[in-house]
Amino acid sequence: MSDGKTRSFSVPSAEEGINFNAYYSILGKLYGLFQPLMKQGFISNLPKTLVCILSGRQDCGPQAELVKTVSLELGQPLLTFLLSLRSQTCTPPTTDGESSSFFWTYLRMGDTGTPLSGFQQTFIDMLLSVSGSESVMGTVRGLLDTAVTHLLKVMAKVLQVPMDYVRLALQFGIKVPSLDEEQTCVQGDLKQLIMWGIKHNLTWSLNMALVDIVLENVLPSEQSSYPGPECQSPPSFRSGPEPAASSHTSHQFSCDHRDLAPLNDTLCAEILASGGSGSAASLLPLCRALGSLSLTQLQQVWRNACYLLQALAAPLVARSPDCSVGDTWPPPVIPPEHQSPPAGSTSEHHRVSREAWSLRQLACDYSSWLQSSELDAGLVSLCSDNDRLEFGRRVCNNSTLMRRLLSEQSNSWLYGYCANSSAGPEPVVDQFCRYEQWLDQPGVTVQPALLELCMTFDSPKLTKLICEHTGLLMLLMSNPDNWRFMPNCTTLGPPTPFPGPPGPSQLESCRYSEWRDATLITTDLLSKCIRFDQSSFTREVCSNTTFLHSLLLNKDHAWLEMHCNTSLKLPTPEPSQAFSQAFSLAAWCNYSMWGEQVDESVVGLCWQHDQDAFRENVCCKAPVLEKLLEHPHNQWLTSVCSNAEEITVTPQLCRYSEWTRPIIVDMTELALCAELDPLNFTSIVCSHDTIIQNLLANQDNVWLTQHCANHSGISPDAGGGHDGDGTVVDPAEQCHYSSWSISPPDVALLTLCWEHDQANFVSSICPNSGLLLVLSREPSSAWVSSMCTTYTNSTTPGPVSCVSKNVMEQFGWICPTYFASACKPCATQNMVLQMIARCWVENLRSRAEDMLTAPVAAMLDRAVSTTVLVVLTVEDVQGSLWHVKDTVRQSVLKSVVDFFEREKNPEPKRVLLQCFGTVLSSLLQTTREVTGDELLLIKEYYSLPLSSLRPVLAAAHISTVRLILQYYSRIKNTLQVSDQYLSTMVSVLLQTHLAVDDKLFPELAPLLVAARPADIQSLPSLQSNVNARETINRNLNGMSLDQREAFGLWYSKVLSPSNITRGHQSLIRDTGNLIAYLPFQSFQHLSPAQLLDGLDLLQRNTLPSLKQEFVACSIIGTHKNLTAQDFIRLGNLSCLADPADLLAYRNSEAFGVIQDSAMNCMRSGLSMPSQLVSSLLLNSSELQVPSSLSADRLTELAPLLPSLGITFLQGLTASQLHAVLPALSSISFTSEQASIIVEKLFSSNTLVPAQLQELGSLIVGVKTETLLSLTSDILLSSLRGITQYTEGPPYRRGLCPPVAIAITTKLWGFPEVVNWLNDVEPLLSCTPLLSVLPRTRLLVDKLSNTSTKQWNTQQAIAIFKKLLEANPNQIQQHFLNLGTLGQGVTCKVLQEHFRADPSPSSVRKILAFLRQQPGLLHTSLKKCLVEELYQFEFFPELLGDLGVEIALSMPVSTIKKFSADVMDTLRGMIVEDPRHFLMLSRTKQELLVDKIVQRMGMYTGLFTEEEFRSLGIMAPFVVDEVFIQVDRGFFSKNLEFLKELCYSSRKMEIMARILLDPAVLGPVETWNQTTLSQVGRLLFFLPVDILQQIPMELMSVGRIEKLFMSHREWERGDVGALCADGNDRKTAFEKQQYVLQFFLGFLRMYPQSPTPMVPTCEVLQTTSPSAWTSNSLTSMSPSAFSNCLELMGHDPFLASYQRSAVLSRVKKMYGPVSSFSQSLIAQLGRIATELSPEELSALPLTERRSIGAMGAVSTWSNRQLAALFTSVLNSTKQNPSQLDSSTLVALGYIVCGAKTTEIMSFNNVEFSKAVLWLGQLRLSCSEEQLLALVGLLSHSLAFGPMSSWGTDVFAEVGVLAAGLPDMAMSALVKEQIEGITPMAISMIPPEKLAVTFHQRQINMFSYEQAAAVTQQQLLALSDVQRTALAMVLTPWENRPVDFRGRSPGLMLSHSPLCLSLGLLILLAILSCSDT
Repeated sequence: MSDGKTRSFSVPSAEEGINFNAYYSILGKLYGLFQPLMKQGFISNLPKTLVCILSGRQDCGPQAELVKTVSLELGQPLLTFLLSLRSQTCTPPTTDGESSSFFWTYLRMGDTGTPLSGFQQTFIDMLLSVSGSESVMGTVRGLLDTAVTHLLKVMAKVLQVPMDYVRLALQFGIKVPSLDEEQTCVQGDLKQLIMWGIKHNLTWSLNMALVDIVLENVLPSEQSSYPGPECQSPPSFRSGPEPAASSHTSHQFSCDHRDLAPLNDTLCAEILASGGSGSAASLLPLCRALGSLSLTQLQQVWRNACYLLQALAAPLVARSPDCSVGDTWPPPVIPPEHQSPPAGSTSEHHRVSREAWSLRQLACDYSSWLQSSELDAGLVSLCSDNDRLEFGRRVCNNSTLMRRLLSEQSNSWLYGYCANSSAGPEPVVDQFCRYEQWLDQPGVTVQPALLELCMTFDSPKLTKLICEHTGLLMLLMSNPDNWRFMPNCTTLGPPTPFPGPPGPSQLESCRYSEWRDATLITTDLLSKCIRFDQSSFTREVCSNTTFLHSLLLNKDHAWLEMHCNTSLKLPTPEPSQAFSQAFSLAAWCNYSMWGEQVDESVVGLCWQHDQDAFRENVCCKAPVLEKLLEHPHNQWLTSVCSNAEEITVTPQLCRYSEWTRPIIVDMTELALCAELDPLNFTSIVCSHDTIIQNLLANQDNVWLTQHCANHSGISPDAGGGHDGDGTVVDPAEQCHYSSWSISPPDVALLTLCWEHDQANFVSSICPNSGLLLVLSREPSSAWVSSMCTTYTNSTTPGPVSCVSKNVMEQFGWICPTYFASACKPCATQNMVLQMIARCWVENLRSRAEDMLTAPVAAMLDRAVSTTVLVVLTVEDVQGSLWHVKDTVRQSVLKSVVDFFEREKNPEPKRVLLQCFGTVLSSLLQTTREVTGDELLLIKEYYSLPLSSLRPVLAAAHISTVRLILQYYSRIKNTLQVSDQYLSTMVSVLLQTHLAVDDKLFPELAPLLVAARPADIQSLPSLQSNVNARETINRNLNGMSLDQREAFGLWYSKVLSPSNITRGHQSLIRDTGNLIAYLPFQSFQHLSPAQLLDGLDLLQRNTLPSLKQEFVACSIIGTHKNLTAQDFIRLGNLSCLADPADLLAYRNSEAFGVIQDSAMNCMRSGLSMPSQLVSSLLLNSSELQVPSSLSADRLTELAPLLPSLGITFLQGLTASQLHAVLPALSSISFTSEQASIIVEKLFSSNTLVPAQLQELGSLIVGVKTETLLSLTSDILLSSLRGITQYTEGPPYRRGLCPPVAIAITTKLWGFPEVVNWLNDVEPLLSCTPLLSVLPRTRLLVDKLSNTSTKQWNTQQAIAIFKKLLEANPNQIQQHFLNLGTLGQGVTCKVLQEHFRADPSPSSVRKILAFLRQQPGLLHTSLKKCLVEELYQFEFFPELLGDLGVEIALSMPVSTIKKFSADVMDTLRGMIVEDPRHFLMLSRTKQELLVDKIVQRMGMYTGLFTEEEFRSLGIMAPFVVDEVFIQVDRGFFSKNLEFLKELCYSSRKMEIMARILLDPAVLGPVETWNQTTLSQVGRLLFFLPVDILQQIPMELMSVGRIEKLFMSHREWERGDVGALCADGNDRKTAFEKQQYVLQFFLGFLRMYPQSPTPMVPTCEVLQTTSPSAWTSNSLTSMSPSAFSNCLELMGHDPFLASYQRSAVLSRVKKMYGPVSSFSQSLIAQLGRIATELSPEELSALPLTERRSIGAMGAVSTWSNRQLAALFTSVLNSTKQNPSQLDSSTLVALGYIVCGAKTTEIMSFNNVEFSKAVLWLGQLRLSCSEEQLLALVGLLSHSLAFGPMSSWGTDVFAEVGVLAAGLPDMAMSALVKEQIEGITPMAISMIPPEKLAVTFHQRQINMFSYEQAAAVTQQQLLALSDVQRTALAMVLTPWENRPVDFRGRSPGLMLSHSPLCLSLGLLILLAILSCSDT
């Protein structure tokens, strides 16, 4: 080489033959070239040298120079050698004029036929000749297995290194997608999916797929001879890798690949990390060399290596030249950057091989179709099947071309085809479903295919038009083929003859008298006149035969003859009647005249709209039916008139229109339809490809193929025939059986060829085992294999010798899957060999684990996967040569599914679904239904972790999304996923996929109930989509109110106020349920006429009170002539109207309905203004004499009796009351009202105590003394009736404490009580602990029943303690089965369980068990839980399992450490269940929200709606600076939502400022009644000076009452009951009092002021007695005053001066104090605090109800308390030791009026029972009194020594624990301290707390106990004690923080709240402790 001489190689030409000596010479010279390279070290350095050379570096060393020189010298000879090989395989051009490549020629060597065929036959004969005994065959099989095993091992060893290199190259070239930092990734293809699996140990089961690929190409089924002369060779169709329709492809790789995978994502990363010790150690030098390169150099290496391989491969893959031309020289492959044309070169120097034309180039030249005069329908079908994407784009989207094609009847299938194309049905529907054009062109017949299309995709609109417009109905029914698509219009009413009344301009040209020249009359003019002037047209034109004949001379008017014939037979109303009179079916459907000839269109019309009469007068009358059936167009009557059963069953069962959708139809339903409705079944099903395809997806329906062939009248001969729509079927053109092995047919083509070419179908398909195997894999074509088996069995006269089966059985290969399809007649040699090979490989694979070691098997699997990757890569360049993707589809899918089932780590699953979702979707797209592996794959989407769901679903393909939704709709009732999971799922679908494809919306319908309001509001603009709107309307009832309102807000985006105002009167009915949930800002623009028209729809929906009031006031206030029927429709809404508007109907028929509505409102508990109640119900003369009322009338008035008051009840007789007792037992009376009724019943002996259960709610009136006199049997039998009425206001609650404790102590005195648990359970919470303790042993013995009852905390602790003593194993083994006793578990037991099994699953089970407890968990238990769980590393993951109650028991110092995700979880938990948050102290509420807001980053910018709603109930607790920035638009639109929240006094001021913002509601002076209704209770937030600006005329008594009632309703709600503290309630009351007194004239005393009104009792009930002046209260009438005395006595805000005035009026009416009755004393309540001690001493307190009324008041002075206690003793004539537990409970606060000596004489047991109630009161006893009271509890008959008290006893005694002696208190242990209530802590004297509690004991406090320490107590503590207290408030902190603002240790960045918190917290705690 150094001499510069070049070496020449002579290659013999093809004509000379093969000269092997020449090749030997070439190889010898090549060996000479390599000799200098064989020196030591050269081979080991070769990878590094090659990398250096390929990278383009110049400093690679002498070895590199040597390699370069050798390569350049070797290149030309090597290419010449490869080219010579190609020339020796030169083949003639194929039928398309192309020659084949060397590689293709090699694969097709069998095409020559005879030589290879003989070898194949010889091989088969050899296999058959191998026979012998079982032992001999066993030996043969063993030898064969051994040989194969050794061969595979050798292959594995040989392939190891090459495959490693190939795999490394593929890893560089195929970059696998992965998740980036934002957890997103690009979508990978099939190659990348397989590469990802190889890297992640996913076992790809591609062995059989690779075998299939090889066999189909090496041994093609159709390319060998049939075994006998009786078998006819099938038609010769070219098949295989290069079909005629293959696409035009380039045979050169693109080497400019810049997106290479990084080195760390390849094998090299692992090899370099392990130092080459792994299985791919041979790659170490190469990897080291590659690792030293930069990215640019690495890309250069890839590019140069690619060009080198491309140059070597070009002679093998390039097209061979024509043999007649001689040798040709392939052009050298030069990188693009170095490429330049040779000088003087021309295009003639080399003959460039011409590529195969694509199908689009050969036949599907769409641009020429418009110009073509004749276009073959078969060509159109061919292009649609094989060029779907381009066909859809170029044809379906081209309206001109579509109309050109559809002008041919044979192309009518295009309607359905294009509707199901990728573009969706909308373009086709928009183009062709133009019904106005149909009417304007009556001469153009509407094709059935077009009607079917429009009925399928535009059914609501088309159905309405058909059913309402006679013209359209007649036009469609003029074609009998359209009848099967006609809708059932029975429920829609008869049609109107015309679309609408004609205008003058429309009839102007229809002046028939001016129609002189018939030639000037156009078709459009005729159509218009028929449409708008049908009757006159019929009279003037159709009846004028001469003129009609002249019109018919024009052939374009031929259709007119049929129209006139029909019109003259039908009665046509005059135009004036057509729009004023109802459509009369009797005129059209006069069945009595049908014995004569009747037009077929009339028959169809009457069937559509008058089916019942039609059946009776036509179907049931044989002469009429037979006459009609004479006409061929009436043959459809045979199906509808067959029999009664068929008539009812067929329409319900045979829903043919639904079968066009991809659903599974049951075989029995299908068979029944075929039997009952054969005509329609055959005409609709058998001729509809889409239906056939859908039905055959169910394998049970394979009989359908034969059925349609037998009943459709189509001859199955080979000569072709007609399809169902008349299309000529040519099997020779369409049924290319030979190509089906490569490209399997769809169901439609498969069915078509079976129906029209059965002989060739059987002979071509059944013998082809490979094709049968492919078809059997798809459910929709599995029937072919069964058919072939049946056909073979029935046509074969005798036993058939099955070569493949004989070989399989001979060698013992068990392949039952192949036996059924293997033994077919006329099987080719290749088929036999294919089957044998497949069966052999299957058997080898099943025994691979025994034959091969795991490393060898793994290596072979990697080799197979790598080979498939290489072939896929080649196919990407060469085109779909071997159809690898189709072949490996099932194997890849199954491998992925197996991986999902095997893999436990969710992360790889997520990557697969997210990064390869599109390619996985393509694997699913071959079937219409989710079955088998597809089902398992879709199921994985429901197994994803919640954190991964959103990104995975967002990346899913739309087809996969549809399958996910189909899967959900099937198993939603059994699917176990959380609501949050479904919410996240629907959120992604709405935000991501629906925005792209709005056709997804109907399928999303089942999931809409899980959608979040925010997602609903962000829906795409589908408001104008009728189907979407109807879908929403149908599903609204199943949604929450928040979701409905979100839909209303979404819909309001397109429904502006102007649109509402201009809308039709039927706007509400037209819109549907959605309109009921519009925001009030939009809703208020509905007119009274619209509201009245849509009232029924609004009533069916849930309207908030604001909208209800608006509807009532708008309708009743505007319409002054409403009828009784209108008020019946209004129902209870009438109660919300202005009383003056209702009273205007006093003397009308409607007034009785109004009164009935008002009564119904009273029954339902709806609050109404007093004027309405008084005027409508109470101002009746009959009520003046109560005793005169009949029982029936009294029953009707029962809901009014509480409002009529005590004086009315006292006027009733006992007999009257007894007669109406059933009606009274469900009415809510006050305790005093009930006592009057009960006393009347008992005193007259009309009711005995044994009948207590009949009293119902009246039980509150039964005296305690009466109950104590009853036996246990009577009490038990009456108990359920006694306890079911326990709700209502405080003064109306069921059982008062004295009554409850009287019943429980009596019943629990019997040991049998453990058997009565079901009866006494309602009163368990009222049962003293001392009564339960003696029964705990018996309760433990009946644990299965005991553990199901709702015990209070101390009872559960006591029972659990006894269980722990009696059976500790029961707790250890069955802890989770303890039921409601779980709230009594001790901390020690919990710790033992956590230590025994600290796994997350075990911990979660325990937490779930505790969350199910019926009551609140004890503070000590929650503290123990938090402390124990905080030690686990997975503690943050447990937050959702803790539940809100336990989570909020954590200190803020712990919560503030949460990450953003964990904090968001806590936020969501609080929003979902806000009750526990509202139970926190205001301080902790604000600190907690402050931490959450910090994590959400909400301290700057606008406080948006999304942020506000995300906080829910916590939103008003943000710092003022954030709250003031709330979005004003959101604020004004959501006042109803804002009114329900909880506000502190400071937030009330901010709310007032926002309300006064002009952008919200405008100036106060412009407010109206609607504005006041919107504002509601928020009006009381406004400052006084602003309130005075409200127009006086708006603030009537009724309006003020409504404001009071709205605030009271909020206070009694879930939020209001837990929201306001004492100061907030006082502030709100003062504002209410000012509003009432200012606007009613009490505060404006000047000459023009109106006289202040005197309130009625009804007004006091709707407002509040304390809001009125004392003078107005004392000015009330005696009856009104008496009726409301009890209400005044229970008013907490009644001031002292008001109480004094009321008490003076009481004394004047009832005499001196000593004469007060027990009932009067009970009514006085707080009013009695104005009595002097002397007067109190004279009070006759003889009954427990009067004692209880006084004992419930907490504001007595010490002297008053002493006087009251003395009065009780004197009145009851008892000494202190005789007081029982019920009396002690009734005494309440009066207990502190007893002297210490008197207290010490109390009965220990009775007092210990009463302590359950007394311990809950903040008693004003002195320290000595408390000490004496505690001494009673320590008696041996009570709770025993104080040292033995546990948590349960301390929880029972409550505040009395503050009276413990100093020694006992200082000796308290942790368990005892945990039981002390926070109120008891706050009542311990400061000095005593400082002396008795050591810092160690203080450190045992719970957070609530520590927060209860008062400021005075804190000042008395030492520094060490204060530090211990601060550590309780802030655990796990380095620096203690005092929540009272004493320590600067807590740094709250970004939050101004905590800067002022230290100054305000003291006042907050003190105010909280006083309430």
